[in-house]
Amino acid sequence: MSSVCVFCGSRKGARPEFENVAKELGRLLSERGHELVYGGGSIGLMGVCADTVLAHGGQVLGVIPTFLDKVEIAHEGLQRMEVTSGMMPRKELMIEASDGFIALPGGLGTFDELLEVLTWKQLGQLDGPIGLLNAEGFFQPWFGLVDHLVREKFLDPEARELLVVNETPSGLLDAMGL
Repeated sequence: MSSVCVFCGSRKGARPEFENVAKELGRLLSERGHELVYGGGSIGLMGVCADTVLAHGGQVLGVIPTFLDKVEIAHEGLQRMEVTSGMMPRKELMIEASDGFIALPGGLGTFDELLEVLTWKQLGQLDGPIGLLNAEGFFQPWFGLVDHLVREKFLDPEARELLVVNETPSGLLDAMGL
């Protein structure tokens, strides 16, 4: 079984489509035999994705720092939960436990985690695929920032190739070879 780390919001966001893609991704991860690795919360898109994997008989590893246990309300129905001393150990454990990475819509934490794995991949420290689930065009502004960084010569154009992008969970998993 491979493990897929999903970065996503501890909120559900403004559009019901975001919750729908989190459910669809969770179902597909379970059906395709992938373990979900995620931030360990029971709320927002995180909780939706984890609940769906569990409802379809899949395996889930949650990783949550002690101080977020009450804020993100640690999921109590998981097969495995790791509690870390802080955010850096959380990210490190999630990365080390995963064979691939997917970002769904989310806030600053989601982008922090995404940037971490992109940096590791750019530096040759990470082999797994990194995917963006561009539901409802959520990540379009991100591509504008990446293009700006390329124009200003802070980023090589090849950096765009570090990411696999698709608008649907099935399309993204297929494109990532998962």
